[in-house]
Amino acid sequence: MELTSTEDVAAACQDDTIVMWAAQGMRPGIRAWAHGEAVAVASPDLNRRDRLTVRGPAGQAAVLVRRVLPELAPSYRVMAERDLAGELVGLLPGSGPVRPFEWMETATPPSPQDSGEEETGWLEERDAEVAALLAEAAPAAWAVPGLPGIRRWAGVRAADGSLVATAADAWSCPEVGFVAGVATVSALRGRGYGRRVCAFVFRSLIAAHGRVALVVDTDNRAAIGVYERLGMRLRPVAALAPFSAG
Repeated sequence: MELTSTEDVAAACQDDTIVMWAAQGMRPGIRAWAHGEAVAVASPDLNRRDRLTVRGPAGQAAVLVRRVLPELAPSYRVMAERDLAGELVGLLPGSGPVRPFEWMETATPPSPQDSGEEETGWLEERDAEVAALLAEAAPAAWAVPGLPGIRRWAGVRAADGSLVATAADAWSCPEVGFVAGVATVSALRGRGYGRRVCAFVFRSLIAAHGRVALVVDTDNRAAIGVYERLGMRLRPVAALAPFSAG
């Protein structure tokens, strides 16, 4: 059964944050389906990937993937919680390998002392400044100025006015705020600047969307620790490499 509204997707997935983020408010180009208790959402160019986000019992999810994948471009990657992704590898011939990473989310705003509002805020027309910081501190960042879906950047400034940390409101949707492009100047790491900019953005996006999420590499334990201290819950996820359903 194809789902045509945000309300249908929310009911089918029990308002799961990952699936609701994938649905992106059912903007043009998004498609969603349900089969039994399984749900799949096809999201083109979401966080720089064509994603087929799947949730539900493995057997039903595999049936759903096999049914919908022929309708999608070959660039789509299946994304699911890691246990489900591992089961799908055995049920979908030709799929894999599994690429693990971490999804993190919260609906609880960080406490005010974590926000650092006196030195943190949204940046206006500062793309060149943000790009320079990312080039030095996070050259492999998925979010960079100018990409579709990047709405705005927040930053922390040192006493001399220089930008020392940044984070983006990127690929958010009405039901879920999303954060990407988190970076701190290399020489100034460990001083809490990254925590401050994240706390500010988390609070802003929770106020606007009710919850906030991000993804982080599994081996980035320092960042995961920061996000956990800001109240985020970790959900291991994985993507399967593109494959043919034929």
